[in-house]
Amino acid sequence: FFLFNRISNINMKISSILVALVATREATAFAPSLTSSPLTRSIATPVAKPSILPSPFRNDAASAAVISSSTTQLYMGWGPDPIWSTGSIESNIQACPSGSCVSLKVNVEDGTGYIYPGQYVQCRPAGDEDAKPIFLAIASGPSGEPPKPDPPGKKKKAAEADIAAGPETPSPIPATWEFLIKKAENNDWITSAAAGSSFDVSQVMGGGYPIQENVEGFKYDFPTQNILLFATGSGIAPIRSAIESNQLGVGGGSGRTCTLYYGVRTADDMPYVSKFPQWEELGVQVVPVVSQPDIPCESGAVWGGRTGYVQNALEEDGVPIPRNSGALLCGVKGMNEGVKSMLVDSGVFEGRVMFNF
Repeated sequence: FFLFNRISNINMKISSILVALVATREATAFAPSLTSSPLTRSIATPVAKPSILPSPFRNDAASAAVISSSTTQLYMGWGPDPIWSTGSIESNIQACPSGSCVSLKVNVEDGTGYIYPGQYVQCRPAGDEDAKPIFLAIASGPSGEPPKPDPPGKKKKAAEADIAAGPETPSPIPATWEFLIKKAENNDWITSAAAGSSFDVSQVMGGGYPIQENVEGFKYDFPTQNILLFATGSGIAPIRSAIESNQLGVGGGSGRTCTLYYGVRTADDMPYVSKFPQWEELGVQVVPVVSQPDIPCESGAVWGGRTGYVQNALEEDGVPIPRNSGALLCGVKGMNEGVKSMLVDSGVFEGRVMFNF
């Protein structure tokens, strides 16, 4: 009888521990995340270093944590609260024969924050604080200067003093940017805006494509010898920025090759066709792919190039020197996931498969 009671007590303790573990796991797995408001978490003692939650968006300012002596505010989602300034539309033109996209040239008060291809801004109708902002990747090349690396041999104390002082804040310099926007129900206010119209634009957000970190140097292996670019539809915007940024290190006898796979529905849905020769001169081989070539084009164009999806074209061509290849992607979910899987399976380092969001 004594042995039976002892065994029963042990079983009850084990059951209690298992219930507690399951409850903890489920509470963690289904914990909600905020997309706009800061989450405040009380802490018992001051924290010496910021606590950063994992963000679904790599290198996004959304992961930044603001520390005080009693609370930690964790910003999650698309980034910090926007700081609005005024932008003006210089021109608004049809970007492709079908008219599904428009190309906007805009003037902003300060372009110094745009230093990496793939960065984006929020935009909303001028003065409308209740409007839901739209997120636009900047299509033109960076207008600001990235920070310069420390010179070789810089003393540790000097470097630490620079860090303690914080980054220098450059004086605002006006800039002209370009956006490529696919027409949708929620963005008619900007896709149909006339030249001279004003709108609200946020500070530049996101880390863009980490090209310098993952393409150059010896982080994974030797510096990449081959760059692959993948885009669908208006996702070509940040890819264009990368091509025209001169940060890819292709062309000019560099020995580094670069291929762009660009997918659209029909030939009439393809923006930037006039830029393809310019990109080829910069060292980028352009491979346009049309998924529905049998749909008649209003322009009268008859497609005679590659057909199917970007993934099909990559599968047909294969990945040369995968260990020393890197890739930049922007497009629909199916393309992003399919291409990434194919690249990694072929031997490309996962860290060299880069997204701008």
